[in-house]
Amino acid sequence: MRVRGFGSFAASALVAGAILWSFATTDVELSRLMSAGPRIADFLDRMFPPDPTVMREIVKGGAETLRIAILGSLGAVILSVPLGILASDTMVSPALYRPVRTLLAFIRAIPLILVAMLMVGAVGLGPLPGIIAIAFHATGMLAKFYAEAIDGVSSAPIAALESAGAGPLARLRHAIWPQMAPVVARDTIFRLELNLRESLILGIVGAGGIGFYIQTYVRSFQYDKAASVTIAVVVMVIAIEGINVALRRRFA
Repeated sequence: MRVRGFGSFAASALVAGAILWSFATTDVELSRLMSAGPRIADFLDRMFPPDPTVMREIVKGGAETLRIAILGSLGAVILSVPLGILASDTMVSPALYRPVRTLLAFIRAIPLILVAMLMVGAVGLGPLPGIIAIAFHATGMLAKFYAEAIDGVSSAPIAALESAGAGPLARLRHAIWPQMAPVVARDTIFRLELNLRESLILGIVGAGGIGFYIQTYVRSFQYDKAASVTIAVVVMVIAIEGINVALRRRFA
């Protein structure tokens, strides 16, 4: 009990120390924030009322964002299925799943915006670099989820099939998949929602989608048009959240 109490105290002290260190070493001046009030107010004043004449661009950019998210998510699922199996200690030996888990951690560590910028430089502007960036980045998380879903199932049905001479694929099909299917559906839907959110900003680096119009209007000081696109983005995010909740209830 004393060891556990000391560990909790040490963890709390470490967190408190990190917070105090951050405050002490960061150039945060409340006076700068207060003086920025008029500039923020001027910026907001230029945004209203929103310009409704950009509806055509909003529809075009929103549709492209949706296509990027859907195709990127599809690519991530295709890549994550074999990688998730290879990252599972239930399915493969430690000599194989450990390097695969390290690879997935490396993929997750690379920021999405960096991947998108690299893809824009490699294949040019448009939705293709956005699709590739979403598929690559989402694979790191989705394959990890799939591996954890495999490892989290009950071992009794697996052992029964193994004792009957069933191979890994048969065990996966008849003992593991029926148990993990709801978890996989939930995690895939969650990742699709996240991909939709992330694809909204990919246009800022030229990777297609509605973010391209936000960047264009802000850089050209057309803040009223940028406000219209921003409102559309908010509506899309709220709609995505509602659809995600409904689908999760359906597969729960």
